[in-house]
Parts: sequence; C-alpha cells; structure tokens
Amino acid sequence: MSKTIKVALAGAGAFGIKHLDGIRNIDGVEVVSLISRDLDKTREVAQKYGIPHVTTELADSLALPEVDAVILCTPTQMHASQTLACLQAGKHVQVEIPLCDVLAEGEEVVRVAQASGLVAMCGHTRRFNPSHQYVHHKIKAGEFNIQQMDVQTYFFRRTNMNALGQPRSWTDHLLWHHAAHTVDLFAYQCGSPIVKANAIQGPIHPTLGIAMDMSIQLKAANGAICTLSLSFNNDGPLGTFFRYIGDTATYIARYDDLFNGKDEKIDVSQVDVSMNGIELQDREFFAAIREGRQPNSSVAGVLACYQVLHQLEQQLA
Repeated sequence: MSKTIKVALAGAGAFGIKHLDGIRNIDGVEVVSLISRDLDKTREVAQKYGIPHVTTELADSLALPEVDAVILCTPTQMHASQTLACLQAGKHVQVEIPLCDVLAEGEEVVRVAQASGLVAMCGHTRRFNPSHQYVHHKIKAGEFNIQQMDVQTYFFRRTNMNALGQPRSWTDHLLWHHAAHTVDLFAYQCGSPIVKANAIQGPIHPTLGIAMDMSIQLKAANGAICTLSLSFNNDGPLGTFFRYIGDTATYIARYDDLFNGKDEKIDVSQVDVSMNGIELQDREFFAAIREGRQPNSSVAGVLACYQVLHQLEQQLA
C-alpha cells in the first residue's frame, strides 16, 4: 500500500490524544474520522487535529469506504467486540491493551483475524518503548540474560478518574489491563513462555467493585522469575517501573527512559526513530499494513498473555 493510510480513531480521551500526537509525526497517515461518546468534546478534539468526520458510533466510521484502518482507545469491556466489528468490516485494526477481559472473546478475535488476512494488533506498548527495546537488543545479542524482573505498577485511583483527571464511564482493572503489560513483556523479553503464575489480591473496593492492590509472581520456562506489585492506592510517584536483574547488568526502565542499577541514565535516543513508545507502536501498525505482514504484538502474538491472565483470574476467584 503506497497511498495515504486513512484512519478512524475511537476514543478521544487521554490515550486517544497520545495516538493523535504520535500520528502527527508519521508520514503517509491521515486520521479522517474520530469517534467518542461526547459529541461536543469529540468535535473540539477533531477541530484541533484537523479531523473532518466526527461521530458517537463506531459503525458510522466503519461505513466510510475511505477508512483503511481503525485504532481503538475505548473502554476495556468493548475491546474484543469492537475489534471483531472492525475486522468484519474489512478494516485493519489496532486495539489498545488489553485485547479482552474474557479469554474466549480474545480467542475469537484471533480466529477471525487469522481468517481475514488483515493486520490486527494489540497495543502492548512496552515492546516498543526505547528503554525496553534497548534491553531486548542486549538479550538478542547474547549480552544479557534476565534472572529476575521486579515491577511496580502504581496509581492513585480511589475514584474513577482517567489519566487526565477526568471522570471515567467505566472501571479500569489491575489484572486485565495493567498486569497485561508486564505479563506480556516478561515472556517477550525472556523469549520463553510463562510456565508458573500465582496471584493474590487485597480487599475489593466497596463502590468500584475491583481489587485496589494485587501481587503476581511469574516463572518462565528458562528459569527467569518476575515479581509484580500493583496498586490503585499509591499516593506517591505514579506509573510503572521495571527493574531487570540479569547476569551481566541491572537496568531500570521508566517508560521510554532507561537507567543502570546505579540510577545513571543510559542514552537510548538512537534505539529507534522516536523516543515516544506510542508513536513507535503506531509506526509498527502502519508499516505492517504497508508491507502486508503481521506486526510485532499481533493479536495472535499476544494471546499467551491473556491465557495467563485467565489462569490468574481463576486463582483469585
């Protein structure tokens, strides 16, 4: 595909804006339709980014013949069904993490995607952050092997707010959303499947109906281990912080930035064409469409992560 790739983006909230900002830096891609629940806010965002079509219904955008691909930044509970709708409409699709919150729905997405021949990708951003790419290159070169990953995913969300401090119409989830990043990244970086997984969780929030604290242990077939701590109760530094403890070095990844074990910053600016993980994720999506191949973090390529999450959910139940 040499022509401009025309994109519909669903979800004009915090993460949708991150994608719009990233796409601005990518040649040969144009966002032509924006879908979100609040039409006035959607129009405001569309005007800022020069998007000609706005709607509150995904089906309206899927009906546009010029739309080649869709990026879904919608509530978790809608991801699988909307991904299926995009594929059934003949559109390439990138769905933000998580692919699903019910394993059977994720498996159906993979089945339909493989039958369609379309590009179907899930936004496992950690695979694309320059910090994690740097470590991945070290592993692939045989210069570093993970012995342990220690990961902290900490937010302060005792009320149902998004990353911009705006009220959410849906409830986020530590297991199916935030743990998915680490479960996938651990197996991806180790190059080895997860063979053992354990989880415990704290009290259920009385109004949100979810556990606000969780601890997960993982073991890969090659012997590497991972300890993941997650909290929505943390009133302190927010985000996800990865410590790679290996046979030759220690690395600390904070989103796109990387440090050694002495907290000295490592220059990762030459790892890829951008220092923005979301932009790099989108670049991979559009490159896969142009090149007629499956992308890194295709829905089939990340399904094993959701199989582990399903197993952990059964434990917690």
